[in-house]
Amino acid sequence: MKTKAVYPGTFDPVTNGHIDLIQRGAALFDHLYVAILSNAEKTPLFSVKERVEMLEEAVKRYRKVSVTTFEGLLVDYAEKIGASVIVRGIRAVSDYEYELQMAMMNRRLSSRVETVFLMPAETYSYLSSRLVKEISQLGGSVRGLVPREVERRLRRGNLKKQ
Repeated sequence: MKTKAVYPGTFDPVTNGHIDLIQRGAALFDHLYVAILSNAEKTPLFSVKERVEMLEEAVKRYRKVSVTTFEGLLVDYAEKIGASVIVRGIRAVSDYEYELQMAMMNRRLSSRVETVFLMPAETYSYLSSRLVKEISQLGGSVRGLVPREVERRLRRGNLKKQ
C-alpha cells in the first residue's frame, strides 16, 4: 500500500525551512501533497494563486510532490485525497505545544489520519514566514531564507510600496 501524506500550511511565503521539510517528507512517503490553506479570515501577503506558483516552482524537482489547496477541516481534506499522514514541522518547544493540540484534535476527528512531526535542519530552526515578511518589509535581505522566486516577488512587492 502506498502512503500518501499531506503537508498543510499557509506558506505565505514559502521559506527554505518549508522546502527542507518537503524534501524530508518526499523521502519518507510515496506521495506528498503540499496543501495551501485557503482561509478567507486571514489577509495574506500573497494570493493563493501566487503561493501555488511559488511552491510549484520551488518543488518542481521533487517527482513525488504535488501542490494543492484546500478549505475546511484538514482531516476531511486528507481523507478526500487518500492521505493517511499529516506532516507538521516543529522548530521549538513552543511549536510542539500548539502542534500537539492540533494533532490530538485531528486524531479525535479522524482515527484514520496520523500526524508525523519533522524537525527542519538546524539552519532553519529559527525561520518562519512571519520573520521573512518582517525582514523584507523593513528592507532587509532574505537571500538564503527563501527560494529565489520568492525573494524576487518580495523585492518586487517592496518596490511597489515605495
